[in-house]
Amino acid sequence: MRDMTKGEPYGHLWRYALPLLLGNWLQLAYNAVDSIIAGRFIGQNALAAEGIAAPVMNLVILAISGTCIGAGVLMSEYFGAKNYGKLKKTMSTMLLCGAAVCLVTAGLGFILTPQILRFMEVPDEIFAITVIYMRITFLGAPFTFFYNAIAAGMKSVGDSKTPLKFLMFSALLNAGLDLIFLGLLGFGIVCSAVTTVVAEAVSAGLAAYYMATREPVLSPFGSRWSVDGDILADILRYGLPSALQQTIQPVCKVLIQGQVNALGVSSIAAFNAVTRVDDFACIPEQGIGASISTFVAQNRGAGRKDRIRPGYRAGVTLGLMYYVVICAVGLFLRRPIVSMFVTGSGAEEVVRLGSEYLGVMAFFYLWPALTNAVQGFFRGMGKMFTTVIFTFVQASIRTVSTMILAPRMGIVGIAYSCMIGWSVMLFFETIYYFITCKKLGLPRKEGQVDGAV
Repeated sequence: MRDMTKGEPYGHLWRYALPLLLGNWLQLAYNAVDSIIAGRFIGQNALAAEGIAAPVMNLVILAISGTCIGAGVLMSEYFGAKNYGKLKKTMSTMLLCGAAVCLVTAGLGFILTPQILRFMEVPDEIFAITVIYMRITFLGAPFTFFYNAIAAGMKSVGDSKTPLKFLMFSALLNAGLDLIFLGLLGFGIVCSAVTTVVAEAVSAGLAAYYMATREPVLSPFGSRWSVDGDILADILRYGLPSALQQTIQPVCKVLIQGQVNALGVSSIAAFNAVTRVDDFACIPEQGIGASISTFVAQNRGAGRKDRIRPGYRAGVTLGLMYYVVICAVGLFLRRPIVSMFVTGSGAEEVVRLGSEYLGVMAFFYLWPALTNAVQGFFRGMGKMFTTVIFTFVQASIRTVSTMILAPRMGIVGIAYSCMIGWSVMLFFETIYYFITCKKLGLPRKEGQVDGAV
Protein backbone atom coordinates (compact mmCIF):
# COMPACT_ATOMS: atom_id res chain seq x y z
CA MET A 1 0.00 0.00 0.00
CA ARG A 2 1.09 3.59 -0.61
CA ASP A 3 -0.36 6.57 1.27
CA MET A 4 -0.02 9.53 -1.12
CA THR A 5 -1.43 12.08 1.31
CA LYS A 6 2.05 12.84 2.63
CA GLY A 7 5.50 12.94 1.12
CA GLU A 8 6.91 14.43 -2.07
CA PRO A 9 4.40 14.14 -4.98
CA TYR A 10 6.94 13.45 -7.72
CA GLY A 11 8.43 10.51 -5.83
CA HIS A 12 4.98 8.99 -5.22
CA LEU A 13 3.93 9.36 -8.83
CA TRP A 14 7.19 8.04 -10.26
CA ARG A 15 7.23 4.93 -8.07
CA TYR A 16 3.51 4.35 -8.64
CA ALA A 17 3.49 5.10 -12.38
CA LEU A 18 6.49 2.97 -13.38
CA PRO A 19 4.81 -0.37 -12.57
CA LEU A 20 1.68 0.92 -14.33
CA LEU A 21 3.72 1.68 -17.46
CA LEU A 22 5.27 -1.77 -17.43
CA GLY A 23 1.89 -3.32 -16.69
CA ASN A 24 0.28 -1.49 -19.61
CA TRP A 25 2.99 -2.75 -21.93
CA LEU A 26 2.54 -6.31 -20.70
CA GLN A 27 -1.23 -6.05 -21.11
CA LEU A 28 -0.67 -4.94 -24.67
CA ALA A 29 1.83 -7.75 -25.16
CA TYR A 30 -1.10 -10.20 -25.22
CA ASN A 31 -2.42 -8.68 -28.43
CA ALA A 32 0.98 -7.85 -29.91
CA VAL A 33 2.37 -11.37 -29.43
CA ASP A 34 -0.78 -12.85 -30.92
CA SER A 35 -0.53 -10.53 -33.91
CA ILE A 36 3.18 -11.12 -34.53
CA ILE A 37 2.93 -14.89 -34.23
CA ALA A 38 -0.33 -15.03 -36.19
CA GLY A 39 1.12 -12.92 -38.99
CA ARG A 40 4.37 -14.90 -39.23
CA PHE A 41 3.11 -18.45 -38.64
CA ILE A 42 -0.50 -18.41 -39.88
CA GLY A 43 -0.45 -15.67 -42.51
CA GLN A 44 -1.59 -12.23 -43.56
CA ASN A 45 -5.27 -13.17 -43.42
CA ALA A 46 -4.94 -14.17 -39.76
CA LEU A 47 -3.21 -10.85 -38.98
CA ALA A 48 -6.01 -8.96 -40.73
CA ALA A 49 -8.68 -11.02 -38.89
CA GLU A 50 -7.17 -10.21 -35.50
CA GLY A 51 -6.93 -6.55 -36.51
CA ILE A 52 -10.63 -6.44 -37.37
CA ALA A 53 -11.61 -8.16 -34.11
CA ALA A 54 -9.37 -5.91 -32.01
CA PRO A 55 -11.56 -2.74 -31.96
CA VAL A 56 -14.65 -4.75 -30.98
CA MET A 57 -12.85 -6.60 -28.20
CA ASN A 58 -11.23 -3.37 -27.04
CA LEU A 59 -14.73 -1.94 -26.72
CA VAL A 60 -15.58 -4.70 -24.22
CA ILE A 61 -12.23 -4.57 -22.41
CA LEU A 62 -12.22 -0.78 -22.08
CA ALA A 63 -15.82 -0.77 -20.84
CA ILE A 64 -14.69 -3.21 -18.14
CA SER A 65 -11.54 -1.30 -17.28
CA GLY A 66 -13.41 2.01 -17.36
CA THR A 67 -15.90 0.79 -14.75
CA CYS A 68 -13.01 -0.46 -12.63
CA ILE A 69 -11.15 2.84 -13.02
CA GLY A 70 -14.19 4.75 -11.77
CA ALA A 71 -14.65 2.39 -8.83
CA GLY A 72 -10.92 2.68 -8.14
CA VAL A 73 -11.24 6.44 -7.73
CA LEU A 74 -14.01 5.85 -5.20
CA MET A 75 -11.86 3.32 -3.32
CA SER A 76 -8.92 5.76 -3.35
CA GLU A 77 -11.11 8.32 -1.61
CA TYR A 78 -12.11 5.78 1.05
CA PHE A 79 -8.49 4.77 1.54
CA GLY A 80 -7.37 8.40 1.85
CA ALA A 81 -10.14 8.98 4.41
CA LYS A 82 -9.14 5.73 6.24
CA ASN A 83 -12.67 4.32 5.79
CA TYR A 84 -11.65 0.66 5.39
CA GLY A 85 -15.13 -0.75 5.95
CA LYS A 86 -16.51 0.97 2.88
CA LEU A 87 -13.37 0.00 0.99
CA LYS A 88 -14.17 -3.71 1.46
CA LYS A 89 -17.86 -3.25 0.71
CA THR A 90 -17.00 -1.46 -2.53
CA MET A 91 -14.82 -4.36 -3.63
CA SER A 92 -17.41 -7.06 -2.90
CA THR A 93 -20.22 -5.07 -4.54
CA MET A 94 -18.12 -4.45 -7.65
CA LEU A 95 -17.05 -8.09 -7.99
CA LEU A 96 -20.54 -9.55 -7.61
CA CYS A 97 -22.37 -7.12 -9.89
CA GLY A 98 -19.60 -6.89 -12.46
CA ALA A 99 -19.25 -10.65 -12.81
CA ALA A 100 -22.96 -11.00 -13.56
CA VAL A 101 -22.87 -8.26 -16.21
CA CYS A 102 -19.79 -9.73 -17.88
CA LEU A 103 -21.30 -13.21 -18.12
CA VAL A 104 -24.28 -11.74 -19.98
CA THR A 105 -21.96 -9.68 -22.20
CA ALA A 106 -19.89 -12.73 -23.12
CA GLY A 107 -22.99 -14.68 -24.09
CA LEU A 108 -24.46 -11.90 -26.20
CA GLY A 109 -21.13 -11.25 -27.87
CA PHE A 110 -20.77 -14.92 -28.80
CA ILE A 111 -24.23 -14.96 -30.38
CA LEU A 112 -24.03 -11.62 -32.20
CA THR A 113 -20.49 -11.87 -33.59
CA PRO A 114 -21.54 -12.58 -37.24
CA GLN A 115 -23.92 -9.62 -37.25
CA ILE A 116 -21.23 -7.32 -35.83
CA LEU A 117 -18.74 -8.35 -38.50
CA ARG A 118 -21.26 -7.91 -41.31
CA PHE A 119 -21.91 -4.38 -40.05
CA MET A 120 -18.14 -3.76 -40.25
CA GLU A 121 -18.12 -4.98 -43.88
CA VAL A 122 -15.41 -7.58 -43.29
CA PRO A 123 -14.06 -9.04 -46.56
CA ASP A 124 -15.45 -12.49 -47.43
CA GLU A 125 -12.03 -14.18 -47.56
CA ILE A 126 -11.40 -13.56 -43.84
CA PHE A 127 -14.99 -13.51 -42.51
CA ALA A 128 -15.09 -17.12 -41.21
CA ILE A 129 -11.79 -17.05 -39.29
CA THR A 130 -12.65 -13.65 -37.80
CA VAL A 131 -15.94 -15.04 -36.46
CA ILE A 132 -14.13 -17.94 -34.78
CA TYR A 133 -11.43 -15.74 -33.27
CA MET A 134 -13.82 -13.12 -31.91
CA ARG A 135 -16.28 -15.61 -30.42
CA ILE A 136 -13.56 -17.30 -28.38
CA THR A 137 -12.10 -14.01 -27.14
CA PHE A 138 -15.59 -12.88 -26.05
CA LEU A 139 -15.62 -15.82 -23.64
CA GLY A 140 -12.63 -14.34 -21.82
CA ALA A 141 -14.55 -11.20 -20.79
CA PRO A 142 -15.43 -12.43 -17.24
CA PHE A 143 -11.75 -13.23 -16.54
CA THR A 144 -10.73 -9.81 -17.84
CA PHE A 145 -13.21 -8.12 -15.52
CA PHE A 146 -12.20 -10.11 -12.44
CA TYR A 147 -8.53 -9.24 -12.90
CA ASN A 148 -9.20 -5.56 -13.64
CA ALA A 149 -11.50 -5.18 -10.64
CA ILE A 150 -8.98 -6.63 -8.20
CA ALA A 151 -6.11 -4.72 -9.81
CA ALA A 152 -8.10 -1.48 -9.51
CA GLY A 153 -8.58 -2.17 -5.80
CA MET A 154 -4.86 -2.75 -5.29
CA LYS A 155 -3.95 0.38 -7.23
CA SER A 156 -6.45 2.44 -5.24
CA VAL A 157 -4.48 1.70 -2.05
CA GLY A 158 -1.21 2.57 -3.78
CA ASP A 159 -0.05 -0.93 -4.76
CA SER A 160 0.78 -0.84 -8.46
CA LYS A 161 3.59 -3.42 -8.27
CA THR A 162 1.61 -6.58 -7.46
CA PRO A 163 -0.71 -6.41 -10.51
CA LEU A 164 2.43 -6.03 -12.62
CA LYS A 165 3.78 -9.33 -11.32
CA PHE A 166 0.61 -11.15 -12.32
CA LEU A 167 0.73 -9.62 -15.78
CA MET A 168 4.36 -10.58 -16.22
CA PHE A 169 3.57 -14.21 -15.52
CA SER A 170 0.47 -14.33 -17.71
CA ALA A 171 2.15 -12.47 -20.60
CA LEU A 172 5.01 -14.96 -20.60
CA LEU A 173 2.49 -17.79 -20.43
CA ASN A 174 0.58 -16.36 -23.38
CA ALA A 175 3.73 -15.97 -25.48
CA GLY A 176 4.98 -19.43 -24.58
CA LEU A 177 1.69 -21.13 -25.45
CA ASP A 178 1.50 -19.24 -28.76
CA LEU A 179 5.01 -20.26 -29.75
CA ILE A 180 4.35 -23.89 -28.87
CA PHE A 181 0.91 -24.36 -30.41
CA LEU A 182 1.17 -21.95 -33.36
CA GLY A 183 4.89 -21.82 -34.07
CA LEU A 184 5.93 -25.42 -33.40
CA LEU A 185 2.75 -27.45 -33.77
CA GLY A 186 1.16 -25.37 -36.53
CA PHE A 187 -2.30 -24.85 -35.04
CA GLY A 188 -4.45 -22.06 -36.46
CA ILE A 189 -6.17 -18.90 -35.28
CA VAL A 190 -8.47 -20.81 -32.89
CA CYS A 191 -5.50 -21.67 -30.74
CA SER A 192 -4.31 -18.06 -30.76
CA ALA A 193 -7.63 -16.99 -29.22
CA VAL A 194 -7.66 -19.85 -26.69
CA THR A 195 -4.15 -19.08 -25.38
CA THR A 196 -5.15 -15.46 -24.78
CA VAL A 197 -8.21 -16.52 -22.75
CA VAL A 198 -6.13 -18.99 -20.73
CA ALA A 199 -3.59 -16.28 -19.89
CA GLU A 200 -6.38 -13.93 -18.78
CA ALA A 201 -7.84 -16.64 -16.53
CA VAL A 202 -4.45 -17.25 -14.91
CA SER A 203 -3.90 -13.55 -14.13
CA ALA A 204 -7.41 -13.31 -12.62
CA GLY A 205 -6.81 -16.36 -10.43
CA LEU A 206 -3.45 -15.08 -9.19
CA ALA A 207 -4.93 -11.67 -8.36
CA ALA A 208 -7.80 -13.23 -6.41
CA TYR A 209 -5.48 -15.48 -4.40
CA TYR A 210 -3.16 -12.61 -3.51
CA MET A 211 -5.99 -10.32 -2.41
CA ALA A 212 -7.51 -13.07 -0.25
CA THR A 213 -4.22 -13.87 1.49
CA ARG A 214 -2.20 -10.63 1.53
CA GLU A 215 -4.58 -7.63 1.40
CA PRO A 216 -6.84 -7.80 4.50
CA VAL A 217 -7.70 -4.09 4.28
CA LEU A 218 -9.07 -4.58 0.78
CA SER A 219 -10.23 -8.19 0.60
CA PRO A 220 -13.89 -9.21 1.13
CA PHE A 221 -12.82 -12.87 1.29
CA GLY A 222 -13.46 -14.42 4.69
CA SER A 223 -16.44 -12.15 5.34
CA ARG A 224 -20.03 -12.08 4.15
CA TRP A 225 -20.27 -11.15 0.48
CA SER A 226 -23.11 -8.77 -0.28
CA VAL A 227 -24.22 -6.00 -2.60
CA ASP A 228 -24.53 -2.67 -0.82
CA GLY A 229 -27.16 -0.56 -2.60
CA ASP A 230 -25.71 2.82 -1.63
CA ILE A 231 -22.20 1.81 -2.61
CA LEU A 232 -23.48 0.31 -5.88
CA ALA A 233 -25.05 3.69 -6.66
CA ASP A 234 -21.67 5.37 -5.98
CA ILE A 235 -19.87 2.82 -8.16
CA LEU A 236 -22.30 3.49 -10.99
CA ARG A 237 -21.97 7.24 -10.49
CA TYR A 238 -18.19 6.97 -10.82
CA GLY A 239 -17.88 3.88 -12.98
CA LEU A 240 -20.49 4.35 -15.70
CA PRO A 241 -19.18 7.71 -16.93
CA SER A 242 -15.66 6.31 -16.86
CA ALA A 243 -16.80 3.20 -18.75
CA LEU A 244 -18.61 5.39 -21.27
CA GLN A 245 -15.52 7.54 -21.67
CA GLN A 246 -13.36 4.45 -22.23
CA THR A 247 -15.75 2.90 -24.76
CA ILE A 248 -16.02 6.03 -26.90
CA GLN A 249 -12.52 5.42 -28.26
CA PRO A 250 -13.08 1.83 -29.46
CA VAL A 251 -16.42 2.83 -30.99
CA CYS A 252 -14.45 5.46 -32.85
CA LYS A 253 -11.92 2.79 -33.86
CA VAL A 254 -14.67 0.50 -35.13
CA LEU A 255 -15.92 3.30 -37.39
CA ILE A 256 -12.38 4.05 -38.50
CA GLN A 257 -11.76 0.34 -39.13
CA GLY A 258 -14.65 0.44 -41.59
CA GLN A 259 -12.78 3.12 -43.55
CA VAL A 260 -9.59 1.04 -43.46
CA ASN A 261 -11.42 -2.10 -44.65
CA ALA A 262 -12.29 -0.27 -47.87
CA LEU A 263 -8.56 0.21 -48.59
CA GLY A 264 -7.82 -3.51 -49.02
CA VAL A 265 -6.17 -6.38 -47.12
CA SER A 266 -2.66 -4.86 -47.18
CA SER A 267 -3.90 -1.66 -45.57
CA ILE A 268 -5.93 -3.68 -43.03
CA ALA A 269 -2.84 -5.70 -42.06
CA ALA A 270 -0.64 -2.58 -41.91
CA PHE A 271 -3.17 -0.69 -39.81
CA ASN A 272 -3.44 -3.64 -37.42
CA ALA A 273 0.33 -3.56 -36.94
CA VAL A 274 0.60 0.20 -36.39
CA THR A 275 -2.44 0.19 -34.11
CA ARG A 276 -0.52 -2.17 -31.84
CA VAL A 277 2.36 0.31 -31.88
CA ASP A 278 -0.03 3.18 -31.13
CA ASP A 279 -1.33 1.21 -28.16
CA PHE A 280 2.19 0.67 -26.84
CA ALA A 281 2.84 4.39 -27.20
CA CYS A 282 -0.41 5.84 -25.87
CA ILE A 283 -1.88 3.43 -23.34
CA PRO A 284 1.09 3.78 -20.93
CA GLU A 285 0.33 7.51 -21.04
CA GLN A 286 -3.08 6.52 -19.70
CA GLY A 287 -1.17 4.78 -16.90
CA ILE A 288 0.43 8.10 -15.97
CA GLY A 289 -3.04 9.63 -16.02
CA ALA A 290 -4.24 6.85 -13.70
CA SER A 291 -1.44 7.61 -11.26
CA ILE A 292 -2.52 11.25 -11.22
CA SER A 293 -6.11 10.12 -10.55
CA THR A 294 -5.05 8.01 -7.56
CA PHE A 295 -2.89 10.80 -6.14
CA VAL A 296 -5.60 13.43 -6.54
CA ALA A 297 -8.38 11.18 -5.18
CA GLN A 298 -6.43 10.10 -2.09
CA ASN A 299 -5.56 13.70 -1.24
CA ARG A 300 -9.08 14.89 -1.95
CA GLY A 301 -10.42 12.20 0.38
CA ALA A 302 -7.94 13.28 3.06
CA GLY A 303 -8.79 16.97 2.60
CA ARG A 304 -5.27 17.85 1.33
CA LYS A 305 -6.28 20.30 -1.39
CA ASP A 306 -2.85 21.93 -1.33
CA ARG A 307 -1.22 18.75 -2.71
CA ILE A 308 -3.48 18.32 -5.74
CA ARG A 309 -1.96 20.77 -8.24
CA PRO A 310 1.67 19.92 -7.37
CA GLY A 311 0.82 16.26 -7.93
CA TYR A 312 -0.79 17.05 -11.27
CA ARG A 313 2.25 19.02 -12.46
CA ALA A 314 4.55 16.17 -11.45
CA GLY A 315 2.41 13.80 -13.53
CA VAL A 316 2.60 16.09 -16.57
CA THR A 317 6.40 16.10 -16.26
CA LEU A 318 6.45 12.29 -16.30
CA GLY A 319 4.24 12.29 -19.39
CA LEU A 320 6.58 14.64 -21.25
CA MET A 321 9.62 12.54 -20.36
CA TYR A 322 7.86 9.43 -21.65
CA TYR A 323 6.89 11.18 -24.89
CA VAL A 324 10.52 11.98 -25.77
CA VAL A 325 11.44 8.30 -25.52
CA ILE A 326 8.46 6.88 -27.39
CA CYS A 327 8.74 9.48 -30.18
CA ALA A 328 12.37 8.53 -30.80
CA VAL A 329 11.56 4.81 -30.82
CA GLY A 330 8.62 5.20 -33.18
CA LEU A 331 10.51 7.47 -35.55
CA PHE A 332 13.82 5.66 -35.88
CA LEU A 333 12.70 2.03 -35.52
CA ARG A 334 9.44 2.15 -37.46
CA ARG A 335 10.44 -0.24 -40.28
CA PRO A 336 11.93 -2.95 -38.02
CA ILE A 337 8.89 -2.69 -35.74
CA VAL A 338 6.35 -3.11 -38.53
CA SER A 339 8.46 -5.90 -40.08
CA MET A 340 7.95 -7.99 -36.94
CA PHE A 341 4.26 -8.35 -37.70
CA VAL A 342 4.36 -9.87 -41.18
CA THR A 343 6.46 -12.00 -43.52
CA GLY A 344 6.10 -13.66 -46.92
CA SER A 345 4.05 -12.52 -49.89
CA GLY A 346 2.83 -8.95 -49.66
CA ALA A 347 4.97 -8.17 -46.60
CA GLU A 348 6.90 -5.31 -48.22
CA GLU A 349 3.73 -3.39 -49.03
CA VAL A 350 2.47 -3.82 -45.47
CA VAL A 351 5.82 -2.59 -44.09
CA ARG A 352 5.83 0.41 -46.43
CA LEU A 353 2.33 1.49 -45.46
CA GLY A 354 2.96 0.99 -41.75
CA SER A 355 6.28 2.86 -41.84
CA GLU A 356 4.72 5.87 -43.55
CA TYR A 357 2.05 6.02 -40.85
CA LEU A 358 4.52 5.79 -37.94
CA GLY A 359 6.83 8.37 -39.51
CA VAL A 360 4.05 10.91 -39.02
CA MET A 361 2.39 9.55 -35.88
CA ALA A 362 5.58 9.46 -33.79
CA PHE A 363 5.51 13.26 -33.52
CA PHE A 364 1.85 13.31 -32.51
CA TYR A 365 2.27 11.12 -29.39
CA LEU A 366 2.82 14.36 -27.42
CA TRP A 367 -0.91 15.17 -27.57
CA PRO A 368 -2.22 12.08 -25.70
CA ALA A 369 0.57 12.52 -23.12
CA LEU A 370 -0.96 15.86 -22.19
CA THR A 371 -4.63 14.97 -22.58
CA ASN A 372 -4.33 11.83 -20.43
CA ALA A 373 -2.66 13.84 -17.67
CA VAL A 374 -5.42 16.43 -17.47
CA GLN A 375 -8.10 13.74 -17.69
CA GLY A 376 -6.40 12.00 -14.76
CA PHE A 377 -6.83 15.22 -12.81
CA PHE A 378 -10.54 15.43 -13.62
CA ARG A 379 -11.15 11.77 -12.69
CA GLY A 380 -9.34 12.22 -9.39
CA MET A 381 -11.54 15.24 -8.66
CA GLY A 382 -14.64 13.11 -9.30
CA LYS A 383 -15.54 14.98 -12.51
CA MET A 384 -16.27 11.84 -14.51
CA PHE A 385 -18.70 13.36 -16.99
CA THR A 386 -16.13 16.02 -17.84
CA THR A 387 -13.85 13.33 -19.26
CA VAL A 388 -16.78 11.83 -21.18
CA ILE A 389 -17.63 15.13 -22.87
CA PHE A 390 -14.06 15.94 -23.90
CA THR A 391 -13.43 12.39 -25.15
CA PHE A 392 -16.65 12.45 -27.18
CA VAL A 393 -15.61 15.70 -28.82
CA GLN A 394 -12.18 14.31 -29.66
CA ALA A 395 -13.50 11.00 -31.02
CA SER A 396 -16.18 12.70 -33.12
CA ILE A 397 -13.72 15.07 -34.75
CA ARG A 398 -11.24 12.24 -35.28
CA THR A 399 -13.86 10.02 -36.94
CA VAL A 400 -15.16 12.72 -39.27
CA SER A 401 -11.61 13.73 -40.19
CA THR A 402 -10.77 10.10 -40.99
CA MET A 403 -13.78 9.81 -43.30
CA ILE A 404 -12.44 12.83 -45.19
CA LEU A 405 -8.69 12.09 -45.16
CA ALA A 406 -8.41 8.27 -45.32
CA PRO A 407 -9.87 7.87 -48.84
CA ARG A 408 -7.44 10.56 -50.07
CA MET A 409 -4.28 9.80 -48.04
CA GLY A 410 -4.66 6.17 -46.97
CA ILE A 411 -3.84 5.20 -43.40
CA VAL A 412 -1.49 8.20 -43.04
CA GLY A 413 -4.62 10.35 -43.10
CA ILE A 414 -5.73 8.61 -39.90
CA ALA A 415 -2.61 9.89 -38.11
CA TYR A 416 -3.48 13.47 -39.06
CA SER A 417 -7.07 12.87 -37.97
CA CYS A 418 -5.87 11.79 -34.52
CA MET A 419 -3.79 14.95 -34.18
CA ILE A 420 -6.73 17.16 -35.13
CA GLY A 421 -9.04 15.53 -32.58
CA TRP A 422 -6.45 15.60 -29.80
CA SER A 423 -5.66 19.29 -30.45
CA VAL A 424 -9.28 20.38 -30.05
CA MET A 425 -9.64 18.23 -26.93
CA LEU A 426 -6.50 19.62 -25.29
CA PHE A 427 -7.46 23.23 -25.99
CA PHE A 428 -10.78 22.99 -24.14
CA GLU A 429 -9.43 20.72 -21.38
CA THR A 430 -6.70 23.20 -20.50
CA ILE A 431 -9.14 26.07 -20.23
CA TYR A 432 -11.47 24.05 -18.01
CA TYR A 433 -8.57 22.88 -15.81
CA PHE A 434 -7.75 26.45 -14.80
CA ILE A 435 -11.45 27.27 -14.33
CA THR A 436 -11.79 24.26 -12.01
CA CYS A 437 -8.70 25.15 -9.98
CA LYS A 438 -9.97 28.69 -9.48
CA LYS A 439 -13.51 27.64 -8.65
CA LEU A 440 -12.42 25.05 -6.06
CA GLY A 441 -9.65 27.18 -4.61
CA LEU A 442 -6.82 24.72 -5.29
CA PRO A 443 -3.49 26.29 -4.25
CA ARG A 444 -0.54 26.23 -6.64
CA LYS A 445 1.88 24.97 -4.01
CA GLU A 446 1.70 22.60 -1.06
CA GLY A 447 1.13 24.43 2.18
CA GLN A 448 -0.64 27.40 0.62
CA VAL A 449 -4.08 28.38 1.86
CA ASP A 450 -7.26 27.80 -0.17
CA GLY A 451 -7.74 30.27 -2.97
CA ALA A 452 -4.03 30.93 -3.57
CA VAL A 453 -4.46 30.20 -7.26
